[in-house]
Amino acid sequence: MVRTLVGGLLGGFAIFITGFIFWGTPLSALALSRTDEQASANLQAAMAQALTPTGTGVYVIPDPATAQGTILYGKGPVAQIFYNEGGFPVMDSGALIGGLILALVVGVLIALALRFALADFASRARASILFALAAVLWLHIGQAVFNHAPWGYILYLAFSDFVALALAGLIAAKLMETKAEATAAADAGTLH
Repeated sequence: MVRTLVGGLLGGFAIFITGFIFWGTPLSALALSRTDEQASANLQAAMAQALTPTGTGVYVIPDPATAQGTILYGKGPVAQIFYNEGGFPVMDSGALIGGLILALVVGVLIALALRFALADFASRARASILFALAAVLWLHIGQAVFNHAPWGYILYLAFSDFVALALAGLIAAKLMETKAEATAAADAGTLH
């Protein structure tokens, strides 16, 4: 069980580092669209005026809950806005600490699932990769399919999360492997 926990913690740390590489470095520019400073200031002022009275939340613009909103939605442009009226630092240390804790918890959960469900490295590795792929297909690619989210951003997000989750599972699976399993796998690959 100690190997499982250590593997889960190291896998969780790999999730955190992978997230940093994809989202905390200039690589993130591959996924994000930009506006110029004036357009950004105009949009920020419009959001403050229109959304602050109703507060922090997720808004569909225009709101298709009315007949007029449905017509406007069909004409476009449309947006889904994750709005925070208070703002926060670009590199928020509280979010980084919370994110690290979350990544460690996820890594341990992946390791526990692999340990309790499967008995050998090869099975654990295959399951790690397939479950990571299934998760990002449904959770991320589904956003582009169902909600018309921008494909470039979604594919980048899906790839980054697939790499992180698969890496966490592979690390945990490898660290759980016992000497007997490694020897048996080596012997199975040897022709006599």
